[in-house]
Amino acid sequence: MGCLPLLLLFLLGTFVGRIFWGDTGMLWGSGIGLLLGLLSTAVFVWLLRNGK
Repeated sequence: MGCLPLLLLFLLGTFVGRIFWGDTGMLWGSGIGLLLGLLSTAVFVWLLRNGK
């Protein structure tokens, strides 16, 4: 469950970048999606460990 945002945001960024900005946008979108997915996964794990 913690890794699900990583996959979803990566794919969403890829598709949105491809639709609006072509091949270059696809690379930027997938990179930004990957970064946001990693960040949200890290926050999720941090919240689980701190018990909040």
